[in-house]
Amino acid sequence: MSGLKTCLSYQILTNKQRSRKLYRVGNLTKTIMKKLLLAILLLSTILSGIAQSATQASNSLKPGGEILLKAGMGHVIGGFYNPILFNMVSPGGLTTQGSISSPAMKWGLMGGIDYNYYFNRIIGLSASADIFSNKYNVITASSPPFTASKIQLVSQKNQGNKFVGLGPIARVPINTKWHASLAAYGGMLFHKKNNYQADYVVPGLPNATMVQFSSTKAVSAMAVKGSVRLAYDYNQRIGFSLGAEYIVPFFSTKQKVNALMHSTSTGYNVNIPPPALGGSSQSVFDSNYYKFKATPSQHSVEESYPPLRLLAVNLAVHFKFGGPRTPKAPKTAKKKPCCGTCPVYGLAVTARDKYTHEVLPNTDVAIKNNAGEVIKTARTNAFGIVVFEKIVKNDYTISGLLNNVALENSSVKESELICDEVAQKEILYADRNFIIKGRAVECNTTTPIAGINVSLENKDMAFKKSTMTDAQGEFILQLPETGTYDLYGRKENYFSQIEKVSSSDYNRDKTLFVKLEMCAEKADCGKAINLQNILFDLDKYVIKEAAKKELNRLVQFMQDNPGVKVELSSHTDCRNTNAYNQTLSQNRANASVDYVVSQGISRDRLVGTGYGETKLLNRCADGVNCSEAEHAINRRTEMKVICPNNN
Repeated sequence: MSGLKTCLSYQILTNKQRSRKLYRVGNLTKTIMKKLLLAILLLSTILSGIAQSATQASNSLKPGGEILLKAGMGHVIGGFYNPILFNMVSPGGLTTQGSISSPAMKWGLMGGIDYNYYFNRIIGLSASADIFSNKYNVITASSPPFTASKIQLVSQKNQGNKFVGLGPIARVPINTKWHASLAAYGGMLFHKKNNYQADYVVPGLPNATMVQFSSTKAVSAMAVKGSVRLAYDYNQRIGFSLGAEYIVPFFSTKQKVNALMHSTSTGYNVNIPPPALGGSSQSVFDSNYYKFKATPSQHSVEESYPPLRLLAVNLAVHFKFGGPRTPKAPKTAKKKPCCGTCPVYGLAVTARDKYTHEVLPNTDVAIKNNAGEVIKTARTNAFGIVVFEKIVKNDYTISGLLNNVALENSSVKESELICDEVAQKEILYADRNFIIKGRAVECNTTTPIAGINVSLENKDMAFKKSTMTDAQGEFILQLPETGTYDLYGRKENYFSQIEKVSSSDYNRDKTLFVKLEMCAEKADCGKAINLQNILFDLDKYVIKEAAKKELNRLVQFMQDNPGVKVELSSHTDCRNTNAYNQTLSQNRANASVDYVVSQGISRDRLVGTGYGETKLLNRCADGVNCSEAEHAINRRTEMKVICPNNN
């Protein structure tokens, strides 16, 4: 033959046993990393607990942010790719195989930046970005049966690995300058393998490249990183640290990559004896000279990724910002000598609730000497504080009184009183009752009612407390920790609402003061006051349970004003006949009177009058088309005080 036509075909080695092995190794790595991450988080929690229970060893650990600039060395652990197997087949059936693999990497440079934000002295959140640059440590190759042939590394560029992640961080103070930190991250690793070329060299063709391979496919995968650092704080803003980091990504078993495979030989005449080619018959060769020629070809091949891990050791400088600075001690003026008997001592007393820790304004405070004599008295201000000045140095007992309830006593020793300084003490309100801070106003207005007697009552428990409102209509009452009570007011010519107050609506451990507002209407003689919710069934005049609450308010008013006579009137709308409405309203007025009498009010103090449809409050007379809501306005029960001259 005058020449030999050569066909080149390339494929990835896909041995099934190797694939299963890689799959098992990948699963094992994932399991190990999950356990490692849990261990890091657990260790972080333990270290936080130890740090919080320990003394505050480092004054430099403050809440706030810090930036770490890192530089060091990184290493990629583990083999990277399955060997690439290629075949060269001649028309005569001669097959030459070769493979390329890379089992290890060199140490390379790495750098990164971290941003840490600490919510307190111990716990924080960290964001991290790292970049690694590595080369292959060795390229191994084989090409039987040409034992003299070889695959050689022509060139390679740095491999690029980039990691970004976010996770919790914890630090532990060691002493005033040193502390350690531990962090765990979840994120992504972006991996671009080396761009290398491998030449298949045929014996007898020096410097002639027959096959060239190149692959630069970039891949990405989820990854986890653990980090531990030992840091030295140079001052409040700058520090240095030594750290170690370990990254494990979770690549899929295989990735598609592009490979360029071609021959750089354009034509060589080389004397290669036929036996060297391994041929068994001289008939397949026409001469001792063969011409090799191939053109570049683009192929898509598949490579496997066994477990990949990155280790880094680095130094960092960190810059802190935010958080409180340690204030410099102010310069203090020299104190003048203090004479031992001069009354220049001060005492500040704060009244506070024992359970909610609220301050207590308007609390009466007294200090007594060892003989029980009251030396000074005062009332706390809006901040629950009272200051006693110019007291003689001695032992004292401090007592307090709020709304006639005594507070727990406190004491101050003579040694606690320092010249030209104010000693600080607290007295505590330990009563489990609530305190109602209320205000009485005229109904439907903001006008305060001064001098109205406000009562808190539970008849079933035989409990009743009363107090008078001040000029602003304000009052204070003790509300027991359990029970439901009626709150109402009593004043001549005032018709008070009755408010239900239930202690179960409040929690004494969280609330001391209960703020309420009650109202009363001016009950001038001849003035009609509408009684709410006095409702009757159609064509009925039986008092319903819902109406009794409002009628009880009238009973209370008449008990509080024994000289008052009242007219109870009932009104209907215009529907039905005048005679029917007159009779129905009179029966309803009589039923209301009967109920009030049944509650202990003398009948001769009550007059029941039915007005039917004679006193409509709106336009809804006979023949006028009105809505149900408009008619309802006219259906009502009213009370009014009968003026004395009308008796």
